[in-house]
Amino acid sequence: MHNIRLTILVGLFLVLWIIPQPRVLAQDAIETRCPAGIQARPADFQPGGIILTAFDSQNLWVYDIDRATRYPLPETRPCLSNCRLSPDSQWLTYINPETTALSRMRLDGTQRSSLVAGGASDVFWWSTDKLLIWTPDHRAYLREIDALDVESSREYLPADRLISIQPGGFYGIRLDRANDQIVRTLVNTADSAQPPVRLAVDEPYFNANAWSLDGGQLLYVGRGAYDETAQIAGAELYLLRPGDAIPRQLTSFSRIYGAVRIGGYNTNALSWSPDGTRVAFWLIELLGPNPAENVGQAQIHVLDVASGQLTAYCGFVTDEHTPNPSSLAWSPDGTHLALVGNVPGDDRGYLLLALNVDSGVFTELSEGVFPALGRPDVTAWGYTP
Repeated sequence: MHNIRLTILVGLFLVLWIIPQPRVLAQDAIETRCPAGIQARPADFQPGGIILTAFDSQNLWVYDIDRATRYPLPETRPCLSNCRLSPDSQWLTYINPETTALSRMRLDGTQRSSLVAGGASDVFWWSTDKLLIWTPDHRAYLREIDALDVESSREYLPADRLISIQPGGFYGIRLDRANDQIVRTLVNTADSAQPPVRLAVDEPYFNANAWSLDGGQLLYVGRGAYDETAQIAGAELYLLRPGDAIPRQLTSFSRIYGAVRIGGYNTNALSWSPDGTRVAFWLIELLGPNPAENVGQAQIHVLDVASGQLTAYCGFVTDEHTPNPSSLAWSPDGTHLALVGNVPGDDRGYLLLALNVDSGVFTELSEGVFPALGRPDVTAWGYTP
């Protein structure tokens, strides 16, 4: 009997040693910042820059903060995918509706040029001078933005089953099958001998992920503890740095709130601050086992990744969050978040709002944002030098 018990204990030790367990970061009570009401825009609103959104169904629009004006950009369409802000916040990729070419422009619509004339389904900023381009048959390659010889400058990457590739690096998120489930794993595409790291099961409403702008950190959503009242395991946030073997659990929502959902159906629910120190997201209480229907209100939260400090902003909450709430776009200086919200009962429609993450104040910048792609949204916040 003693030998049997010893064998079981040794076996259990080996299982726990071989399978890396996420490290949990202790989390104190959440700080709340709740100034009452949404403030009118002052004459001199800071920070300045340009916010891109849509005020009709036909065009992408500029909202120029410094001039308090807005205007449509010709030869554009409202967009979320394929419209991505460059690392320096000065350029935007977009699809030219006249030529269908993947292109770039300054945020005020000037200095336009074609990036990929054809044979591409998506384009990302891999660095300030290189693009990551996905082809319709799910191949991926790197290419210098201003390459004179486009064909010879292509650097193809192993992309089988990958859904995301690290900016400035060669790690990727891959979908694998394990025990009749689809799981996300982190793999090193430049070193096949390096063991993959299991992240989490890939399932709707619980599969958001985001690389920091420099590619040095991967933040992703996974399941947490099971909530007996809601009858579902809620979402938690996990962090993994490429090269590490063990993810770190950053949040304890199940202990503080019970079961929650982070963002919506889309996987782009996590918004890194430009300096890579904080992440913003919508947090939605789960009231039952269906994450699309048994839900409460959505509230913006910001997490300091290093300290674990979590801040909740209750000056504006929304019931319009399924399948997706409004995107959250950081200002280039990291002091504000741009979003779109509809205040119940004011009959003014969708407002373009800016949240000061230090004070918690929501400021109305403009009204009349149009739900061009099924929901009103913010595309980017940058500036024109």
